[in-house]
Amino acid sequence: MLRLNKPKADIEAAFDFLVVAALLAFACVWAWQQFMKSPPYVDPVRYPVRGIDVSAHNGMMNLDAAARSGIEFIFIKASEGATFRDENFRINFIKARHAGLKTGAYHFFRFDVDGVSQAVNFLQTVGHRKLELGLAIDVEKHGNPPGVPPDSIALRLTQMVDYLNLMGHRVTFYTNRDGYFDYLAKTFPGSSLWICAFSKTPINAEWTFWQYDHHGKVPGIKGDVDLNVFCGDRDEWSNYLAGSLWPYESRP
Repeated sequence: MLRLNKPKADIEAAFDFLVVAALLAFACVWAWQQFMKSPPYVDPVRYPVRGIDVSAHNGMMNLDAAARSGIEFIFIKASEGATFRDENFRINFIKARHAGLKTGAYHFFRFDVDGVSQAVNFLQTVGHRKLELGLAIDVEKHGNPPGVPPDSIALRLTQMVDYLNLMGHRVTFYTNRDGYFDYLAKTFPGSSLWICAFSKTPINAEWTFWQYDHHGKVPGIKGDVDLNVFCGDRDEWSNYLAGSLWPYESRP
């Protein structure tokens, strides 16, 4: 009898294991949907000015449709490192201007590349285009090589910022919480901050823009797009735009 019941017991144990594994998998998916994919609630009364950020990865877009849906500003990827230039920067800029969006450009900062050469690449890509939101530098571990000494990162980033400031450009830093405290808090206190965070309270520091969702849906854009808000009301938005200091006239 014992030999006859053993296969049955093994089957029941395997079935129980599969049930538990399925429940765990479901719990993981649910948690990811709730806490990772689901964006925090962003009060439209407190933060009425909405925007997006895009790159070539977003494909061809109808930014006129995005503007009609309530989008008011856009950050466009321009460059990365010392040589890379986003292939859609020029067309995205033209579309943004046509749609009446307030526009900024961003550069992905490479930890292992000289800061001055990155600044030169960024400026050459942007050219003489007028950008009401200025230049943003994307500073984050993701996408960068590991093992670069923190002192080297700080030196290269300082070199890049100093060069851009010398040329008369306002700089905003894009990063997440870890990036802010690892690379910016001590070296660039008080700088304009564009924070990526998926909690109701973005960060315990002053910020200018908040990227709160990587999976936004906006008319005119296929697939997911990053959603952002400006930290302030309409009057503060107008004051922010009035403080833009740019030496160049708009040119496609």
